[in-house]
Amino acid sequence: MQPHPILSARYATPEAKPEYVNRLFDQGAKHYDAVVDWGFLHSGSSYRRRALRRHGLLPGDRLLDVACGTGLVAVEAAELLGSAQGITCLDPSAGMLAIARTKVAANFILGRAEEMPLADETFDFVAMGYALRHVTDLRRAFAEFHRVLQPGGRLLLLEVTKPPGRIAGFFFRLWFGRLYPFLTRLFTGSADAHDMMLYYWETMDACVPPAHVLAALQAAGFSSVRREVLLGLFSEYSAIKT
Repeated sequence: MQPHPILSARYATPEAKPEYVNRLFDQGAKHYDAVVDWGFLHSGSSYRRRALRRHGLLPGDRLLDVACGTGLVAVEAAELLGSAQGITCLDPSAGMLAIARTKVAANFILGRAEEMPLADETFDFVAMGYALRHVTDLRRAFAEFHRVLQPGGRLLLLEVTKPPGRIAGFFFRLWFGRLYPFLTRLFTGSADAHDMMLYYWETMDACVPPAHVLAALQAAGFSSVRREVLLGLFSEYSAIKT
């Protein structure tokens, strides 16, 4: 199950998507933290930490941060865990990993969610922050999440979801589709950063409905599958491996 249809203006086939996405994030990596920070009104750090705490991350847990990017989730997890010793960060973008390595003393692996070079039943908690749309196959990724979790382990997926309704949809499209990419280009002077945030919008606009994500998690063998929504657009998908 693809998280969204092929974006033909970006890449031609599902097989071409990983290379395209890696290149996009490699090129925009140095601007990512600043753009995300002001774009979400400096709220991202505290929100990530609260979400991890609410969904059960505890000291002593071994955490896998999938599609870790520049380490924004891992940094907050390290605060909750007391150190980064039990954190493994996985991402297919070498450019994003290079920045993450400067921020948190975790274990870093270059790799994709759909084919993780990790042993079975290794982690107590798997997290993915705002990267669900960038995988090639939801079912394959979720099967991998299930495989590497210990029985009783927890999964948390954070995502931005296009809200239903004409008025909410209009303002969502205005911010993420027009103003956010425009301001990114204005403030960074980077065409790469602008393109990265425009791609963010395109994938959010085309993403499968939340019901499809929940169904794919259940099909992967997870239990207690649920979605919580904050402010009508921040989705927290959670599940447990039983």
